Amino acid sequence: MELHFEIGGTEKNTPKRKLENTRISEGIFMVKVENQEEKSLHLKRDIDQSLIQFYFAVEGGAVFHFNQGNYRLQLENEKSLLFYNPLMVLPLEIEILPSAKLVFLYITVENLHRLFVEESEEIAFLNKENINKKFYADRPLPPILLLTINQLFQSGVKGPARQVFEKAKAYEILALFFNKEEGKDVEQCPFLNDEENVERIRLAKRILVQKMTNPPTLKELSREIGLNEYRLKEGFRNIYGKTVFQFLNDYRLDTARHMLDSGKLKVNDTAYQIGYTNPSHFIAAFKKKFGVTPKKYLTGKVIS
Repeated sequence: MELHFEIGGTEKNTPKRKLENTRISEGIFMVKVENQEEKSLHLKRDIDQSLIQFYFAVEGGAVFHFNQGNYRLQLENEKSLLFYNPLMVLPLEIEILPSAKLVFLYITVENLHRLFVEESEEIAFLNKENINKKFYADRPLPPILLLTINQLFQSGVKGPARQVFEKAKAYEILALFFNKEEGKDVEQCPFLNDEENVERIRLAKRILVQKMTNPPTLKELSREIGLNEYRLKEGFRNIYGKTVFQFLNDYRLDTARHMLDSGKLKVNDTAYQIGYTNPSHFIAAFKKKFGVTPKKYLTGKVIS
């Protein structure tokens, strides 16, 4: 069995719209999707009934269309969906929303059963009583799982080692997804086991996005969300895999790229719009992240 997604029609992989298929092993497949365009990306294919389907939204989200568009199901930011339908091949149409980073993971029931042989009866759709029943689950991504999935997009691992890295991450994702609730995730930052603290960290992210052009200092941000600076810094890194200001810098530069794509602003104006007071600093930061200066980006040269 093979499973492979492609960007259809005239649309192909670009620096802003990427799709990567990875065959983890026989009966286990992973798909990584990024859509930084301003319009949605549509993917279609049938999914074999032997496959359990996992969908993870690291950023942004997606809409699943069923029954010729008569039924819609939303995958929201920092949440997951699980589908299993052993009764029929499931025609799948996914609308990948703008500014989205998603991971799909597919595994046969037999493979999942082998991985969790001792605990298989505790997993609802592997229970003998439910083996021929449809199953659906939707839930937020725990911080440790969000961090693990984020690493698939942030890793600098290349060449033959990349495949080894992605295989390891696929198994880690499955292990964390089925981690027993009563045992809790083994966090690098233990206070994140408190859902209230997790929500405060997520609030910090929303504040940074809203106040991108005039962001608060760490002290101001920690005061606003009700956590001390140490917990803010450690918690943010554990959930998002970046420091507070690494995240802010990346968000600003991604926003700048969208602004340049619109063709409505010049380079200097874009710099001011995202909060840079010195355009030369913006140009240097843009080149460091994307590999070319904003001016060369506008000429249509491929980002390295």
